[in-house]
Amino acid sequence: MANLNKFGQEVGADVEGWTTRAFPEKVVLKGNTCRLEPLDSEKHGSELFSAYRKAGQELWTYVPVGPFNDLEEYLKFIKELSETKNIVPFAIINEETERAVGTLALMRIDQASGSLEVGYVIFSPELQKTIIATEAQFLLMKYVFDVLQYRRYEWKCDSLNGPSRRAAMRLGFKYEGTFRQAMVYKGRTRDTQWFSIIDKEWIYIRKTFEQWLDKGNFENGRQKRGLANIRENLLS
Repeated sequence: MANLNKFGQEVGADVEGWTTRAFPEKVVLKGNTCRLEPLDSEKHGSELFSAYRKAGQELWTYVPVGPFNDLEEYLKFIKELSETKNIVPFAIINEETERAVGTLALMRIDQASGSLEVGYVIFSPELQKTIIATEAQFLLMKYVFDVLQYRRYEWKCDSLNGPSRRAAMRLGFKYEGTFRQAMVYKGRTRDTQWFSIIDKEWIYIRKTFEQWLDKGNFENGRQKRGLANIRENLLS
């Protein structure tokens, strides 16, 4: 049934008891294989720079920054990033090695509407396609939806960045559309694809991650069921 105002116009559904959401804090988020720590240039910079150097320069193709010529240049960047007002960046720590192996950040934070974006998803070769990579994403989602109680969690990427598109879909984000010529970066144009998860979808997405991360879903380090398969079964 349509929701009409007193003028007979169709309007969006009422959001009962809505209040402005808190700004994300610089917290530590702990999982089984990894933890997220507030990004710190002195604590994490050298380890991250070393981890990223194991990849080729193609790691930075679709990132607005980088590649970095030396450690000093990279430390300057993450110091500026950690001090940026509307960005809350995290280092991903491998619990087994106690080393920083990648980053994530909360950005474009709209407290009034309960919406934000995950960005600066920069994973070193040590992190790519691992259980840690998936659990790190889950830890941040849990913080956004369960603790901060935001309504909308966004993912954006260059429309030509196939790995990022596939990662978004695997994690449960829904494709929303493409903003044409949305940016100019590194001297070239970018069409930006938008994806999101909203609060009413989080219930089954959370269950999907919990079932995938369960130790019984792995044998000799290999998954028995993928995230997409688990999600489909939960929705059927």
